[in-house]
Amino acid sequence: MTVKTLPMTDELHAYVVAHGTPPDEIMRDLIEETERSLPASAQMQVAPEQAAFLSLLTKLVGARHVVEIGTFTGLSSLAMARGLVEGGKVVCFDISDEFTSVARRYWERAGVSDRIDLRIGPAAERLRELPTEAHLDLSFIDADKTGYPAYWEELVPRTRPGGLIVVDNVLRDGRVLAPRDDSDKAIVHFNDIAARDERVEVVMLPIADGLTLARRR
Repeated sequence: MTVKTLPMTDELHAYVVAHGTPPDEIMRDLIEETERSLPASAQMQVAPEQAAFLSLLTKLVGARHVVEIGTFTGLSSLAMARGLVEGGKVVCFDISDEFTSVARRYWERAGVSDRIDLRIGPAAERLRELPTEAHLDLSFIDADKTGYPAYWEELVPRTRPGGLIVVDNVLRDGRVLAPRDDSDKAIVHFNDIAARDERVEVVMLPIADGLTLARRR
């Protein structure tokens, strides 16, 4: 019995993925195309177990109103769209037409394109297009790290009591303990903001590159 998370070897990671809900054919094809056609950027894609986790969270909270900041080629948004209640919508914010053009193809193939509203442009500005009342059931932040505090401040007031905010890359491959660049320092700063925010309950999970899970009080 151990009181801390086990070191995640490649073999143990493969075991974890194999013993969760696996990606289906469409998700596998999306993962493979992203790795093949965008090798320099493929690390921005969420891990398979993260996609499964996001889909499960979406179902657990009965999500109807979901926001994603940072869509890339669409794996996480596809996962959440599949977990929505009838009539639900994922509003996605991204700045790249190139990357999201891949996402659009796979959303269409999966039959969820009518559940996703993609908005191209700076998320810090476009988030203000959303209603200001507390209505969001689930949000996922996975974009430029220096923007995290601004995204957080737009999303927390718009999240209903009991709603969730999930934030990716909060461990920065362990570099939060010894930041090397501006993105690392930005995440350290953001993690402190989230931990001190009395509007939410927070737990940091060592999934992939670290996920913060926050529940609105």
